[in-house]
Amino acid sequence: MHNAHHPSRAVALEGTSDAELALRASQGDSAAFEAIMRRHNQLLFRTARSVLHNDADTEDALQDAYLKAWRALAGFRADAKLSTWLVRIVVNEALTRLRRRSARVIPLDASASGDEPTEEPWMEDDIDRQPDRLAMREEMRRLIETRIDRLPDLYRTVFVLRAVEEMSVEEVSVVLDMPEATVRTRFFRARSLLREGLSRDVDLAVGDAFSFAGDRCDRIVGGVLAKLATQREIPRD
Repeated sequence: MHNAHHPSRAVALEGTSDAELALRASQGDSAAFEAIMRRHNQLLFRTARSVLHNDADTEDALQDAYLKAWRALAGFRADAKLSTWLVRIVVNEALTRLRRRSARVIPLDASASGDEPTEEPWMEDDIDRQPDRLAMREEMRRLIETRIDRLPDLYRTVFVLRAVEEMSVEEVSVVLDMPEATVRTRFFRARSLLREGLSRDVDLAVGDAFSFAGDRCDRIVGGVLAKLATQREIPRD
């Protein structure tokens, strides 16, 4: 029976460095590539979702981004940071899908002057008037996710990478190809917008936003490995 999924082999590689995993994967080691996916799935899912705004579209985009990464690993430079390299691939994939889906998209690197979206529609909702919004952390997490989803496009991905994934300003600047000053400006503006709706609670729950469940991780990894096996890019068992 064909089975391209080797969770035990991937687990055995958990302590292996990104550079070593990338080298092994570039030589056709599917277990090393699975370990890469499992290690970076949450970061990449959150990043793609900040662009696409939809779980199903995000999963599809992430799988396609992984397929592109698999084929491009031979060109990965060992002195580079693998997570940054992967984020750039997934951002490009997500933006490509977004452009196909929408007739008008504000690019992530658009000038902050003159292109700023109006914020009134974002502020008009009544989500923060729910009487039980402070009752439990899980409810607050859902509120945070909703608020992040409603951030204008110019700010959303910057905020997810900086606040949720805790990437540095320099890293975000590299993966989004925008000046560090722009990253700082958009991040602080995004926090301001969120605080207007959630006040002090934003810092409490933001780290839990867009939780990456085990089932979703397994589904994405399994989907990528199955596609690679079908295309005979990894050995069949």
